[in-house]
Amino acid sequence: MEIQLNFAPLEEIEAEALAVVVFDKEKGEPLGPRAEQSEPLRRLVQPLLESGEASGKPYEAAMIHRPEGLKARRLVLVGGGKRDRFGAVELRRAAGAAARFLRPKSISQFVFLADAPGLEPAAQAAAAVEGAVVADFEADKYKTEKKEQKRIERLELAGFDQALESRLSETIHRSRILAESQNFARDLINEPSNRMTPTILAERACLMAAETGLECEIFGRDKIEELKMGAFAAVARGSAEPPALIVLRYTPAGAPERPLLGFIGKGITFDTGGISIKPSEGMEKMKYDMAGGASMIAVLRAIALLRPPLKAMAVIAATENMPGGRAQKPGDIQVAMSGKTIEVVNTDAEGRLVLADALHYAKTLGCTHLVDAATLTGAIAVALAGVNLGAFGNDQAFLEQFLAAARDCGEKAWPMPLDDEYRELIRGHMADIQNVGGRHGGAVTAAMFLKEFSGDTPWIHLDIAGTAWVDEAKAYIAKGASGVAIRSLVTLALRLASG
Repeated sequence: MEIQLNFAPLEEIEAEALAVVVFDKEKGEPLGPRAEQSEPLRRLVQPLLESGEASGKPYEAAMIHRPEGLKARRLVLVGGGKRDRFGAVELRRAAGAAARFLRPKSISQFVFLADAPGLEPAAQAAAAVEGAVVADFEADKYKTEKKEQKRIERLELAGFDQALESRLSETIHRSRILAESQNFARDLINEPSNRMTPTILAERACLMAAETGLECEIFGRDKIEELKMGAFAAVARGSAEPPALIVLRYTPAGAPERPLLGFIGKGITFDTGGISIKPSEGMEKMKYDMAGGASMIAVLRAIALLRPPLKAMAVIAATENMPGGRAQKPGDIQVAMSGKTIEVVNTDAEGRLVLADALHYAKTLGCTHLVDAATLTGAIAVALAGVNLGAFGNDQAFLEQFLAAARDCGEKAWPMPLDDEYRELIRGHMADIQNVGGRHGGAVTAAMFLKEFSGDTPWIHLDIAGTAWVDEAKAYIAKGASGVAIRSLVTLALRLASG
């Protein structure tokens, strides 16, 4: 998508469509501070609000053809809800709703008025770009009867002071890379498991690395066993598909040795549950169990394109979890790369096993800060539904940096506990620890398990099981993979790079 700034007065903008946010008419002024300065806009909007054709209800859209007093061929009114509660999150979604409303109508170019009261210009530009680019995505690549591909080819942002052009152009560049990287991950996650095996995921990662200047190494089963990654290897044994340990490195010239930021991803390309097999209902969605790994690949993509002065790497443990004849069984004891022994109580708690070895390996490669992301537990969805991802950490300052980045990126993350008492729930009977901690607090005990392998290294764990998949399409995003946390993690990296 081509993205430009348009500094013309609203009345003089020539476009296929001009999209403007309207607010709940019962809660004050129905237009934002920029839109309300336009007499033609006020004159056009008021009758629609009074008749109920436009309500201001969040993300509902209405269109006026040949709007009187405007040069744009269409005026699109996108509901913004309550004016006094309209911020970056709502602006991002409104831009996405405008794009998804216009896209099926074969409108390839539109102007969006970024107009959030009280939000500074760069934040408005970032939200509008990210919302529109993420919205311009559909998971329909395998439909043979799909209509001619419809895309938004150009977005123009209006309502800004031309004196801010240089700064806003930088913001647009960064935000487009963030959103395109999010879509890159969504495309990987949406792939069916027969078309996204560990081998294919590794190939896609290396192809991306070649395009962006990253270093890429792929290790197979023999190397995984040579490294004594007993937990990872045990999960992989049940599948005929070979596992892959994917390592991506970003090492810019002149970057300081510290920090070295490690992004660790769970890459289970399909999860049957293994011998502790899952119910068949909904199992088809288990292709998304590699969302954490795909997200970390996308994070390195964005970092490589934005080129901050910071060393970073991604380590993704990719395999299937299958109930084959060589699959691990409940009661088995595995020895992780760190030397810690693990009693496998439930083979469907496999993500923490592969992450245990990936986390330890990242530490051996010199990472000074670790972040892992995984669709780890159904328990996090029980606790937080599909609204917030769960954020755990052993270093409060580092965790707060991530939470601040998430807030600024419009992504919802909720801090979760890691009290020492939870350690007792995973204490092993026949080994050092066991891989499940009982019925209660499942997301916390899973994080507590991973904490055993992060040690004293500052570490954040993101459980994205409830937020990595959109079950039903929304006005601003398609059904399927969401690409959650990518923007936040890249922002965290950029802030660490800038000190």
